[in-house]
This record gives sequence, structure tokens and C-alpha cells, in this order.
Amino acid sequence: MSTPLIDPFARPINYLRVSVTDRCDFRCVYCMAENMTFLPKKELLSLEELDRMCSTFVRLGVEKLRITGGEPLVRRDIMSFFAKMTRHLESGALRELTVTTNGSQLRRFARQLADCGVRRINVSLDTLDEKKFADITRWGRLAQVLDGIDAAQEAGLRIKINTVALKGFNEDELFTLQEWCAERGMDLTFIEVMPMGDLGNEDRLDQYWSLKDLRGRLAERFTLHDLAERTGGPARYVQLEETGQKIGFITPLTHNFCESCNRVRLTCTGELYMCLGQEDMADLRAPLRASEGDGQLEEAIRAAIARKPKGHDFDYSRQKVDGQMTRHMSHTGG
Repeated sequence: MSTPLIDPFARPINYLRVSVTDRCDFRCVYCMAENMTFLPKKELLSLEELDRMCSTFVRLGVEKLRITGGEPLVRRDIMSFFAKMTRHLESGALRELTVTTNGSQLRRFARQLADCGVRRINVSLDTLDEKKFADITRWGRLAQVLDGIDAAQEAGLRIKINTVALKGFNEDELFTLQEWCAERGMDLTFIEVMPMGDLGNEDRLDQYWSLKDLRGRLAERFTLHDLAERTGGPARYVQLEETGQKIGFITPLTHNFCESCNRVRLTCTGELYMCLGQEDMADLRAPLRASEGDGQLEEAIRAAIARKPKGHDFDYSRQKVDGQMTRHMSHTGG
């Protein structure tokens, strides 16, 4: 392996999130505008280029690869990419290959994902109410997602449900979601809504439900034990003593998690974002395409990591959305 990637704050970068498409079959209100203009397909990295890009990062010490979108499973022939990544799992260079999905395509692909070495996935699901699900996803069907979750469990995949905490939307489902996940043996992670994207009438401040408040409500019913466990991402976990269930919290606003950030994000066009909450990025597509060798690409990756900032500037504390990003969450893959 080449010299590993270390950022200016001595944080090893061993986790890469890769968006393989900006397209999605949903239009979730906190992620996309209803009438999105998607990138021309010729601007996207080909599956072969994604393979070469990810393989270079693995050679530089990335041990965890998370495939995202948009919705990653709507990209044509995406399973051929997963099949190629299997060689890095077999060699031991890559410890984990995983996916974040909306669940809509899991009935089609769960078994193939398992065959490619995927052992656990994250499914984004904010409500178990069919009407509310249709409202927040605009185009989604809850029954299709629940069937996909069934298919994933049948294939032996471990599932973590990711739920964006939204004031006035799913506050009343806190315990419904918790109990549903517990019954199915699934972990549950709550995420604070982030100030990203110009979504017209969607007011981030009105949507914001602090996870400090959410955790307090859980503590009224359960005994919460903080866990030291980390899964490579920003979540902090507790265990509910009464059920043994693990609950995660991703809190970029009430508890900034930047001090332990070990990840960078690659867009489907080859832009590398060193921080989700900053606009600085590096174009890796140009050096990738400039040469058949990977020397220029490696140099560009190292130069980008050398610019990784200490943290983001998300802040709701002054009753306005400070640090807001104009790009949509779907652009950088969550």
C-alpha cells in the first residue's frame, strides 16, 4: 500500500462515500427539489472509471466504501461495479463495502448485493405512515420500500434504518419507529436535518428537531447507556437497557462531530468534497482521464486531503440557518 492519507489535523482518511448517480426515483423534500435538472449522462464517471477511482483510494488506505446516490441502485448495470469491488474485499484491502439506499430497488438487488460481499446496508425511512411517506418522498410508495426491506433481510443483510428527525412531521412516530425496528432486529439512527440545498418553500429552521430533545424523550421511557462503539461514520450510539436495541444519533448541529471525521465524498462526476458542509472541492475526473496511469490521480487526491478543513459551519442557534450549502444533498451523496 502507498503512504496512507492523513489530513492536516492528523486524522486518517479511511472512509470514502461514493455517489454513483445524481438521479433518484424519489424526490424527498429535504434532499431534492421536485423538478430537478439532472446531469447529462456523459458527465458522469463511467462504471469503469468509478472502479479505477475507488481502487486508487483503496490503494491509498481507504478501508470502508459506501455507495450512495441519488439512489445508487437506479444506475444501469450498477451490479457490475459491485461485482468488481468484491476483489478488494477478498484481498483484505477493503474491510467493508456497503450501501445507502431508499429501499425501492432492494427486491431486485438484495440477493446480488449479498453475493458481492455487502453485509449491511442503510435504508432511509422517515415514516411508517403511508400518506406521510408519499408526501415527504413525493414519488415514493411505502409498500415497495417495506417489501425491499423484507427482501434484504431474506438475503441475510443487516439493516440500519436512517430517519431524518423533522419537527411537526415524525415527532409522533418516535416510539412507533423504535418499536418497529426492535421487532425486526434493525438498528435505528436519527439524523438532524442539515441546511443544504435551495428547496423553495422548505424552511430548514421550521423542520429542525434537535436530537437532544429526541434523546430526552427516549430517556423518559428507557434507560439509555452510551456506547463507545463506532461504525466508521459520524453516529454516536446508545443502547436501550430494556430492549437491548441500539439507537444512533447523527448530530451535526447540536453536537459537532468534525473532530473525528475520517471520510471524504466523491460525486458521480469525480468531484471530491473534503467536507459535507463546505464548498471546497477537488476535480479528480481531469487527472483520472489525463493518463492511463494513476500517478496524477494519486497526486490530486493527496493534494485534496491536504486541504481538508477542520470542520463545517452548520448552525441554527441564532434562529437563522448559518453555514447553509446551496448544493443539494443528492449532489454529494448524503
